[in-house]
Amino acid sequence: MQSSRTAIVATVVATAGCLSAASASATIAAGLVPHRAVYDIELKEASERSGIEGLSGRLVFEFSGSECAGYTTNYRFVNRIDTGDQVRVTDQQSVMFEDLKAGTFEFESKSFTDDQLDKDVSGLAQEEKEGVKIELSEPARRTVELASSHFPAEHMLEIIDRARQGRAIFEARIFDGSEDGDRSYMTTIVVGNSQPSTAEDPEVKAAGDLAKSSYWPVSIAYFDEAGAGDQLPIYTNSFKLYENGITRDLTLDYGDFVLTGKLSRLEILGDGDCK
Repeated sequence: MQSSRTAIVATVVATAGCLSAASASATIAAGLVPHRAVYDIELKEASERSGIEGLSGRLVFEFSGSECAGYTTNYRFVNRIDTGDQVRVTDQQSVMFEDLKAGTFEFESKSFTDDQLDKDVSGLAQEEKEGVKIELSEPARRTVELASSHFPAEHMLEIIDRARQGRAIFEARIFDGSEDGDRSYMTTIVVGNSQPSTAEDPEVKAAGDLAKSSYWPVSIAYFDEAGAGDQLPIYTNSFKLYENGITRDLTLDYGDFVLTGKLSRLEILGDGDCK
């Protein structure tokens, strides 16, 4: 049970990393820019019901490509979970390719617990007039059809655009290939007023020129579309979002436990311009 729960945590943190694919310099053109980022994950709080006494991890996220050629995301998230009775190490590895022009999203994700493979999911999602069609190849070949959804980079671009417009609250459906790659989530996004960065913040120092930039506080609540009536979110992801797309100071709230993610290192790998 704990390994399944932590695999979900890994997926969400990695998705948040995907949403941070952008430039760390005001001199670089606006848009999603190739980079490598490292986030340190810690347990902020946990209820007795969660069964978690301690958790720490690290997410390494690498993003490359351009709007013209498509975006490739590679990440690896390893964490150590202490339940009091035992300590487990989980390892989630994913590769994603999103082509904004073609409206396609390829994904492959593997999760391990103590070096043993728990899950292997891969497939290709295609935007169509009536929705999204997903051809899964792992763990078994099958076709799934869902309502129209945003893919991760597309979703991030919409959040930035809405933030610039001052649109504080809006909803969007997202498909990111998480879990079994056969479901989408309804999300409610809340964007706060732009705020100045504090140069003394260790996260800002790790990101270099972000010390000169302001950010928006953003909160995204994810809901299960299969549920009926009024629902509580499955989880809530909050973070500070810069106009160039970088995110930091993550808070992942699952109800029974809450994680924090701090940006510890950022390396820009290119300008992301279409050649």
